[in-house]
Amino acid sequence: MSAGLSTPLSVDGRGTIIIADDHPLFRGALRQAVNGIFRHLHVIEAGTLEEATAAIAAEPEVDLVLLDLKMPGVNGFSGLTFLRSQHPSVPVIVVSGIEDPATIRTCIEFGASGYIPKTSSIETMHGAIATVIGGGQWTPPHIRLDVGADKETADLVRRLASLTPQQMRVLTMLSEGLLNKQIAYELSVSEATVKAHVSAILMKLGVESRTQAVIAASKIELPA
Repeated sequence: MSAGLSTPLSVDGRGTIIIADDHPLFRGALRQAVNGIFRHLHVIEAGTLEEATAAIAAEPEVDLVLLDLKMPGVNGFSGLTFLRSQHPSVPVIVVSGIEDPATIRTCIEFGASGYIPKTSSIETMHGAIATVIGGGQWTPPHIRLDVGADKETADLVRRLASLTPQQMRVLTMLSEGLLNKQIAYELSVSEATVKAHVSAILMKLGVESRTQAVIAASKIELPA
């Protein structure tokens, strides 16, 4: 839906918004876009997904996360799916330079409350953010959300969305070619735990091997 420029306030007029983007200049632009959304606004900037998740864990109440899809350590939609599974009560708006309709629809299917192209004006961003803060959903007006992906892709999206945050991390590392012992080291867990995660991933994705899991996940990679 398209958003107007009305600015809904929370009950007490206070709010916290996390801006997760690895480009400081664009984080500054988003700060302008969120100005006035709340009477008393606390903005937290994060340059990585890890910083964003740490901020959510440290804050008692986060009203919104503005998330760039392409950040260091994030593979495809993994950042979005991780946040939605780890913090389902916190709405997420994807703010990205990618304007491909299929990518926008996939983000909404993965639980994003909105999608704002980085080419949007500050006024459009402000209206979109205000709409989501007010409980609505916002995507570019020309994007038809009722035109979904083919049945196979839609089923894969649903299966990927069922992965836990840790399973998504493991799948991302599998996609990077890491071995079980390397994944265990990175996650500070045992190899047996990694093997259990891999088995669960194969079952949830309906595949029989690590290679098939990686191939399945690659089918919904972000466009270049």
